[in-house]
Amino acid sequence: MEIIISSNAGKPIYEQITSQIKAMIMSGKLQTGDPIPSMRSLARSIHVSVITVQKAYEDLQRDGFIETTVGRGSFVSALNKDFFQEEQQRQAEEHLQQAADIARMSGIPLSKMIELLTMFYEGEA
Repeated sequence: MEIIISSNAGKPIYEQITSQIKAMIMSGKLQTGDPIPSMRSLARSIHVSVITVQKAYEDLQRDGFIETTVGRGSFVSALNKDFFQEEQQRQAEEHLQQAADIARMSGIPLSKMIELLTMFYEGEA
């Protein structure tokens, strides 16, 4: 598993780990039941503390992306379709919020933003 940590990302390291593993799961690169590296192994490979990786794994487990069993390790959980769609919608909302903020500050009319979103959504861009 390749995790890339950036000191310039403006995001805490544990969030970078969490978001990259979530992306691998949502894209299908990691499938239900696939093992996730142990906390120590991942920490060693990306040169961060075990506590940082532990925080990331706790977040992934809380959000339902992984399951951890004492003595067996951590594995990708079986995600249901609704959960997956909800996570994707949350990400889309974050991007739309950023776009709306930029448009509002730049004086771009709502009608133009609706037109652009419709164009992107329908694949005409």
